[in-house]
Amino acid sequence: MKQKKTKKVIFLRDHKEKKPNKKIDTDPQGTEHKGLKGLYELIFRRFKTAMYLVTIAPLYALGSIFMGLALAPGILVFKWTSHVVADQNFVLQAIGQGLAVALGFFIFGMSLIFIVPFANFILRTQPGVYRGPYYSADFLKWFVHNSLTYLVRYTFLEFITPTPFNLLFYQMMGMKIGRGTQINTSNISDPALIELGEFVTIGGSATLCAHYGQGGYLVLAPIKIQNGVTIGLKASVMGGVEIGEGAKVLPHSIVLPKTIIPAGETWGGVPAVCLKAAEKAA
Repeated sequence: MKQKKTKKVIFLRDHKEKKPNKKIDTDPQGTEHKGLKGLYELIFRRFKTAMYLVTIAPLYALGSIFMGLALAPGILVFKWTSHVVADQNFVLQAIGQGLAVALGFFIFGMSLIFIVPFANFILRTQPGVYRGPYYSADFLKWFVHNSLTYLVRYTFLEFITPTPFNLLFYQMMGMKIGRGTQINTSNISDPALIELGEFVTIGGSATLCAHYGQGGYLVLAPIKIQNGVTIGLKASVMGGVEIGEGAKVLPHSIVLPKTIIPAGETWGGVPAVCLKAAEKAA
């Protein structure tokens, strides 16, 4: 009697990691930094709630400034239209002002997708690889970077997805995108930590998120997707994932952190595993 062959699947292992990660104190009270950065981190860790409010308040102020600047052109259009129809009857006034408001919204959105990346560049918020406590001065760049990304994501990004404008926005935010790539989702976090090759297809409502929480600490890890990859509808790809050329991730699948998907393979499921090996060349 022949023994049924089973396919061995290995996932959630980082092939570059030879030694176990050093244990990290998830709630440190001290700091390794010096100067103002060290002082800030020390106070942040001792008085978490109060310092969080102190930190978040300037972000809301900046967000208000950026949104206000983006709204200004639309307000000018509305005021000009109101002046033009001022002598018309109330029906024509309502129609004219309604059109001005609608046009002003799209002017606001198109302005915002340029203002936010410019602010991201000026503030130097592009995050790097990180693994450590949430309450840390080192995670502030990531926090601001994502806050700016979400400012566009939750106001206007859906209206330009998928178009060349959403690709342009992500590129200006630091994402590397090859030619011929299509992104049919706005569910993207940490664009500066994501690299897409050529002719990649990101399906509708798929999620790319280069950060995750684990064991009480925060991890920021790049996502690398090579040429010709297809990410299916509502699939999720998490931090530290590498997907080889021509591979496919089926709809609704979840690719867990540190998963390495070889070229040409088809993966699916929760968590995603290999369902079809790469076809060998004749």
